[in-house]
Amino acid sequence: MDIAENCVVSINFKLTNDQGEVLDQSEEGTPLVYLHGAVGIIPALENELTGKSPGDSFSVTVSPEEGYGERQEQMIQQVPRSAFPEPDKLEVGMQFQATAADGQTNLTVTLVEVDEEAVTVDANHPLAGMTLLFEGTVEDVRPATEEEIAQGHPSA
Repeated sequence: MDIAENCVVSINFKLTNDQGEVLDQSEEGTPLVYLHGAVGIIPALENELTGKSPGDSFSVTVSPEEGYGERQEQMIQQVPRSAFPEPDKLEVGMQFQATAADGQTNLTVTLVEVDEEAVTVDANHPLAGMTLLFEGTVEDVRPATEEEIAQGHPSA
């Protein structure tokens, strides 16, 4: 079966940046499983996978514009330590959920600097600004169930 909209797809992949540094990869025996056409993966990768079958290899380079966007300096802000639960336990690299100024959008922010009074948070996606290379193989393709289509992702 070829990959098309409303198929549940299993892939093994490796994600590297343009310097060849491995950023993410599927674990042996644990492929990434997603619902094709449900915006579960980067569109450029999904486009590359369309029409492929189990056993096929793939390789696609994704520019920042096609991936997670360019880094935006206005997404980096200083926040008082007191705005966080347990301010004495804050460490660089920690992530928190936050609500954007519009009151609607949920963001994941990463602590990039912690000092006595303030914390610098970065709401950019960790892969923003990077050229990404996805390589891998298609492991399995099957039709999605009506329930999977309705919920927008594969069943566990």
